[in-house]
Amino acid sequence: MSRLSIPTTARLPSSLRVDPSNIVVIKSLNRLSRESLLALALDWLDEGTVANATPYLDRRGPDEEPDGDDLYPPCRTVAELQQLYADMQEQRGSKRDVVSRVLEGDWRHGLTLYQLAMVDFAYLDEHPASQKWTAYKILPLAHPSHDADTDEALKVDDASLEIPRFHPSTFLQNLQDQVLPDVKAHYHFYRPSDYPVLLLRVFAIDSPYNSQLALSAAGSSAGDGAATNYTSSRTVYLAFPDGSPNLYISKSQSAGASAHGESRSLQSLIVKGVPKALSRPRQRFALKNTGLTSRNLDALLDRRGPGRGNAAAGGWSIYANDKNKKSPLDPLLPQAPLSAASEHSRKRASPLTQQRREAKRARLVAKGRFGDSAIMADGKGVERLDVIIRDPYPSVNGVDVPDSGDEGNDGAAATAGARRGRRRSLDTMLDEDGEDVNASNGGAGSRWTPNVRVTFQGTHVFAGIRQLVEAGIVDGERMPGWMTGEEGVTAGVVRHGRIKGNKGSGI
Repeated sequence: MSRLSIPTTARLPSSLRVDPSNIVVIKSLNRLSRESLLALALDWLDEGTVANATPYLDRRGPDEEPDGDDLYPPCRTVAELQQLYADMQEQRGSKRDVVSRVLEGDWRHGLTLYQLAMVDFAYLDEHPASQKWTAYKILPLAHPSHDADTDEALKVDDASLEIPRFHPSTFLQNLQDQVLPDVKAHYHFYRPSDYPVLLLRVFAIDSPYNSQLALSAAGSSAGDGAATNYTSSRTVYLAFPDGSPNLYISKSQSAGASAHGESRSLQSLIVKGVPKALSRPRQRFALKNTGLTSRNLDALLDRRGPGRGNAAAGGWSIYANDKNKKSPLDPLLPQAPLSAASEHSRKRASPLTQQRREAKRARLVAKGRFGDSAIMADGKGVERLDVIIRDPYPSVNGVDVPDSGDEGNDGAAATAGARRGRRRSLDTMLDEDGEDVNASNGGAGSRWTPNVRVTFQGTHVFAGIRQLVEAGIVDGERMPGWMTGEEGVTAGVVRHGRIKGNKGSGI
């Protein structure tokens, strides 16, 4: 008699198995290299993890004959299987043979959710830029007053220095309470060796059950439905940097062809549930999007991490260098002039041409505007910078360009048309702003404000801008501060020459 499965609010257990013939499982294993697959198999057979990754072993008696048609005869003990994979590491072979051995031999009865989570993290170690991260700042909320309304929204307490205490098991328990009852999730923590962060993988699937029935679609057999339901799953990664009041959340990814709205709903559920899971009685927190998005974790740790570079980007990066130990409060003493004897002994250098003089000045300006940041080989590059400029058109010969009704309607129609298409993060930022554009322009509602979007894209955006300044293509003296990366954002709205986000940018 089969066991009964009833809807529950518990999370998916790590021992739940997925059929090895699932196309998603096969693709996940084929993404890894042969060396990573063998190392992963040995990790599954380790004493501390084998309980959630039990292999298929030979349970026949010593007198029973083995199956001659079995392509991969099962081993009798875990130690024997460990020795087999250790020998495969010393031998040459193809990745296909290892995948076939895992799926059709030693784990022919299915891979657990624990194993699949380790597969995803192994791929993340091999391809660190495979995930697109968005940095969020954890902000404390002010305590509500006694006479305040119960429905009143709590405000951010800018004067508070409280940071949440993070305990993995308590956090998961509180986060599970925020998940919808018809959605089941599996959680797996992992600490990479190359980054000072703690990663959390959230695997969500639409099912009210937390048993094997969760991987079977309603109205179909367990084997056929498992592939259907598992393909519609979504995965989100959370990165908790060490000693930093920030959080990185990846873009929700689907194992198959699911709706874009479902992935966005899962990510919004995580964004709303994480601050509630971090909060405690009389200590509430909120998440705020910092406008920094990148596939490079080094760039996020440099701008939104535990180091001194959070408030010292761009030209201020010289004060965040631990080797120089510089401070903006250090007195600037003039250097002693050269003596007449040393001046006479020096060889007279050849005079610089006008072109060399301009090139030298451009390099000095770039050094002053970017400091020690935006170096092509520093490994801290962001891939994209999106900016909307919402300043009114400048005066022409002292006369303001009026804003006619037709032009305004055309601009509004263009903006509405753009929002009807693929929704960008900048459009979301404009909706969250809540301010009137004309009011923010200082009452210049009659002046024409063009809809200008500027996008920089490349392997290292700010290093590319620095090279343009050094080449004299971009005027480094008149360049706004957000082009040097000192604001620490990759998407924002520029008003009055300053980008929305932090204070004090531009010249």
